[in-house]
Amino acid sequence: MQLVADALAARLSRSVAVDDPGLCLLAYTEHAGEVDHQRIESILRRQATPEATAFSYQHGAADSRDVFVEPPAPEIGSTIGRIGMPIRYEGRLLGFIWLLESEGSLTGMVADALRAAAGEAAAVLHREYLLRELGRSRERELVRDLLADDPALRGRAAEQATRDGHLVAGPALAFVVTLDSANAESPTDRRRLGIALGLDYVRRRVPAGHLALQLDRLDHGVLVVTGPRSESQALGSQLHAQVAAGAGLGGDHCWVGIGGPQASLADVHASYAEALRAARIAQITRILGQVVRDDQLGVYRLLAELPADLLRHGLPPGLDRLLEHGNASLKLTLETFLDNAGHVSRTAELLHISRATLYYRLRRIEEVADINLDNGEDRLAVHVGLKASRLMRLR
Repeated sequence: MQLVADALAARLSRSVAVDDPGLCLLAYTEHAGEVDHQRIESILRRQATPEATAFSYQHGAADSRDVFVEPPAPEIGSTIGRIGMPIRYEGRLLGFIWLLESEGSLTGMVADALRAAAGEAAAVLHREYLLRELGRSRERELVRDLLADDPALRGRAAEQATRDGHLVAGPALAFVVTLDSANAESPTDRRRLGIALGLDYVRRRVPAGHLALQLDRLDHGVLVVTGPRSESQALGSQLHAQVAAGAGLGGDHCWVGIGGPQASLADVHASYAEALRAARIAQITRILGQVVRDDQLGVYRLLAELPADLLRHGLPPGLDRLLEHGNASLKLTLETFLDNAGHVSRTAELLHISRATLYYRLRRIEEVADINLDNGEDRLAVHVGLKASRLMRLR
């Protein structure tokens, strides 16, 4: 790839940078003119910043099929426009070639040179991709087996992964990342690419003493990490940022669940089940945050174990009437009031209403739901019912 970059640089008498789809730097040449902070950071880090990655994807880099121009973005350190060319093999995005506008504008000759170089780069990267896939296919099989229901299969996979050096023996935990599937702003292929790139980025940056493997599934991605107890929250936050940027979505459309650490690699399937539950509950409820550990689920952890029919029929009749009443302000008021242990001043402050308005709403809630909010049993039943209804997507 460096030869391709050098040849293009010599032909155009300007600097060239080549990135993979996640904007990790693959090759670059000497700079003939002015550079900006973003280019310097990319070379030093061998990776564009998450902000720069998100900017490029939001401006259509991943969807481009020919030469395109990316405007400057001083807020992320990019004070020079960029001329980009996607590298594709049979339509699949393999990377980008970049020129700086400070070294010359886009002309027909420059565009033709970029297209020719992209064709050469595609052949190189496709060969490298096939070689990586040979190794990755075995890794994916190992992760699938580690997450299987069969204990014997999990045990053999753990031994094989350790023996081959893919993972290390000892404690292990799993991360699950998923995206809002109904979001039309990001096509399915783009979302799956974002998950794969985010998993790969974090996998390569796990702390010293750890090893990790990834698995891309249809609706979510899995990262298995082994070694001393990791900085799980920090890794989860990195995974969230990278996947959201790679998928071209805002962070509020991406969810990461973190399972608890298991004593051995053969038991990591339990951590995976916890991580998947955490990610899905966080996505459904939308009140727990974007990166959630299983031990942070609170009452949702218990409710998620109950069958949906049991949850539905277990709702207090009065709460059913309130949910069907269609008054969103009453539902929000009730949940805020109960979440704050009935503290009137704090509830009114959080809702940005007066205490008189709060008292009026609470009286309406008692009338509609036929409950007494001064009664502890009624409070408990309605509070748990609200959490269950949120979990069932009734709200």
